[in-house]
Amino acid sequence: MARNWLRRAAMAAVCASAALLAACGSSSIESTLTPSRFVAFGDGFSDVGQGGTRYTVNDGSANVWSQYMASLFGAGLVAQSAGGQSYARGNARVTAKPDAAGRTTTLTITEQVDSFLATNTIGPRDVLVIGGGISDIVAQMAAVTAGTQTGAQMVVNVRQAGRELGAQVRRLVAAGGKYVVVTGAYNLGRSPWAAAISQGSLLEEASLRFNEELLVSIVDLGANVLYVDAALHYNLVTAVPSSYNLLDAAGVVCTSVDAGAGIGIGNGQINSALCNTATIVTGVDYNRYVFADRIYPTPQAHRLFGEYAYNRVRARW
Repeated sequence: MARNWLRRAAMAAVCASAALLAACGSSSIESTLTPSRFVAFGDGFSDVGQGGTRYTVNDGSANVWSQYMASLFGAGLVAQSAGGQSYARGNARVTAKPDAAGRTTTLTITEQVDSFLATNTIGPRDVLVIGGGISDIVAQMAAVTAGTQTGAQMVVNVRQAGRELGAQVRRLVAAGGKYVVVTGAYNLGRSPWAAAISQGSLLEEASLRFNEELLVSIVDLGANVLYVDAALHYNLVTAVPSSYNLLDAAGVVCTSVDAGAGIGIGNGQINSALCNTATIVTGVDYNRYVFADRIYPTPQAHRLFGEYAYNRVRARW
């Protein structure tokens, strides 16, 4: 299964629009882009502390990929709730409510874009980062587990969410975005969560179809949009973690159990938003693991993806 996914992900990266995925160039190319600011929209994968903590080990480092990417450009990225321009928040879905944890007050990614565009003008050197899919897949999987929908219906719904994220990308370009960095869902079929619930195949399929629909919906925006392939990157990392100086891609390092809905995979599960250096599995180096909880990465795994994204941006613009 892993080999098939790697082959399909690699083929998607090669065969998708050359204009859209032109980030395949060498990172040795000197970028002419000097961003004036970074603005981010998304779910827990990109949340830099909208609720006060992040979905990783909260160790005070640049521990979320979007923030780390910005730091490599010499820029900052701070949560909107703290006066910054990162609107991403944990468990946010693209357009649907409630969120992945059952809350109705979490701004969707669409509402995050609404909020930004209502009070901001996009500058000529602004880099806009938008991603999603994880929370929609989590919410749809919950319905399958509860017996209220089939796996086939889940995939249909996830496809729609991918198209809806594409619509938000188009809004940002229409509003003047010249540099829009887009990520979809990483392959949740490779997550510890998938293994725990024995749903690797369905979660892999859902991740693939979300990303397919997202790509199809933005494929004509290649002049202004760069797709950074989280699925391809994390497939490579989880397949051979030692190639990235990591030891483990199957376990989790946090011990911070959330009695509530947490990250949306059930009550009483580990929630990395509650995790810090005091709530780590005894005797492990958390930065040698891929996953903090059953869905979200460790700081080092985040930084690896942030560096990957940075290199793609530099090669493109």
